[in-house]
Amino acid sequence: MLGLKLPTDPRWVNIVEKNIEEILTDHAYCEQKAASNAISVIVKFAQYPDLVQAMTAIAQEEMEHFGLVHEKMLERGMKLGFERKDPYVNDLAEYLKQRNAGGSLENQFVNRMMFAAMIEARSCERFRILSEEINDPDLREFYRSLMESEARHYTTFLNFARKYGKGIDVETRWQEFLAFEATLMDKYGKKETMHG
Repeated sequence: MLGLKLPTDPRWVNIVEKNIEEILTDHAYCEQKAASNAISVIVKFAQYPDLVQAMTAIAQEEMEHFGLVHEKMLERGMKLGFERKDPYVNDLAEYLKQRNAGGSLENQFVNRMMFAAMIEARSCERFRILSEEINDPDLREFYRSLMESEARHYTTFLNFARKYGKGIDVETRWQEFLAFEATLMDKYGKKETMHG
């Protein structure tokens, strides 16, 4: 369903298990950034009432998830560290900037939706891996509970790209973006971060 061309190396879970505090901190900030992204989409594309409604719901849900991750950390005697950089996200943004830069508002909109959809797709895949492979039963259940919402967000963003990107071949552009994202997997999946 996600369409990702290259799966995460399963050994990523072994790296994660060595530093649970790090993955939870990174995950918390990923949720916060996703909420911020949804809010900025509302600000930039307020002309679409259905998009505004969907982004409002996503922003609320992502902040709720941030709270759940933070609570999970507190239960374990951990503290939320400082925000981490996310080179994976920067690589995706750079690709879109180089390939489909500027242009019409429609073009910018499709790029923004595809950008968010890709991050949600990879996050969903990572949540699935954690829900199946991590040795911690509590975290297995936790990531299983979050996985469905990531998949829902992925389809929401992609569906909006298709709906309002009428003058753009969204399907071709999405397949090209998926192919590029697969090339990144040689670099990532080696750190105890959600996309690293």
